[in-house]
Amino acid sequence: MHAEAAALRAQAPAVLVELPGPVYAWSVTRHSVIQALTGDPRVSRDPHRHWPGLADVPEGWPLATGVLNQSFLNAYGEEHRRSRRRIAPSFSPRRVERMRPHVQATADRLVEALAALPPGATADVRQALALPLTMTVITDLFGVPDHLREKLGTAIDATTDWSADPERALAAQAELHNRFTEFVRYKREHPAADLTSDLLLSSEPDEEPMPEPVLLATLFVTIGAGYETAVNLITSAVQALLTHPENLTRIREGGISWEDVIEETLRAEGPVMHLPLRYAVEDIDLGEGVVIGKGDPIIIGFAAAGRDPELHPDRPDHFDPTRTSKEHLAFGHGPHFCLGAHLARLEAEVALTTLFERLPDLALAHPGEQPARMPSFMINGPVGLEIVPHPA
Repeated sequence: MHAEAAALRAQAPAVLVELPGPVYAWSVTRHSVIQALTGDPRVSRDPHRHWPGLADVPEGWPLATGVLNQSFLNAYGEEHRRSRRRIAPSFSPRRVERMRPHVQATADRLVEALAALPPGATADVRQALALPLTMTVITDLFGVPDHLREKLGTAIDATTDWSADPERALAAQAELHNRFTEFVRYKREHPAADLTSDLLLSSEPDEEPMPEPVLLATLFVTIGAGYETAVNLITSAVQALLTHPENLTRIREGGISWEDVIEETLRAEGPVMHLPLRYAVEDIDLGEGVVIGKGDPIIIGFAAAGRDPELHPDRPDHFDPTRTSKEHLAFGHGPHFCLGAHLARLEAEVALTTLFERLPDLALAHPGEQPARMPSFMINGPVGLEIVPHPA
């Protein structure tokens, strides 16, 4: 995907590409253009107000779950600001920092299980640490009971396979709706001190509770994005450190920090490669002969921004935590900046420090091999990463 993004970046400030459907959208991969468009009020995320082509989207469109989601993610202007305010306080730096002991206890338990493996045994760090850590943290925050966690995770993952045919896509969308409906029903019967129970209540005394379709969509966005991004961040960081072990020496000698590693991973391997869709509220002239027409959809290459040679002229494709500038747009930009950025960074810090301090001899099981990538043009990360906690 990075090679494809580089080719698009070199071609123009925006390039018309074909997405599943087929749907045609303007792909934007240059840092400066992404930054400009994501902060531009002439760009919307609301397909119902600003995408004339919505009427032509076929039934069973694989991207429908995210693109047509009725949450704050796809709201515009004041509606977006009002909806986002209901969620944002739960992800503030202060609230996230209070979660540190819980994140640490979860990481300790998972890493101890890896440490208990015999010499030479292998494990998938994505499945053994990154995924259960982030899934536990986000589902605890939203009050998901144990018996529904795996069901929700499986249903969310199924909707990210955008190569699915219409029949499979419709089945995945129906399963996702059923699982979240089951979860909301459970929370209505078992309210507690969690974010879902808060969302079931009116935010203001004179306001109606959040409509059920909006509530379901909001939970999908916040729970799904709340673990998938951090899973890929953690897994990619482990891969980068074990591929370039000199950086572990630098960390132990105090030459670089864990923050340096995390930010460089976000720059070089942003967890979200492409995020569809946005729409031009009016014609937007990007220069170089490119005009995004009113109503045209736009797909933003957030992970591509960190490798833009205009921003990082010194070997932008090389993982180097010692570089002075690690600027990136891995968590987006503008009004839709990721609410979970603070939590993802905390989870990555705790996971990495716990893993490498507890297992100082940790190694890749298949050095020199590139693991398969996630089968989605949205998600950027390895499907799995085999490690050896105790090399024989």
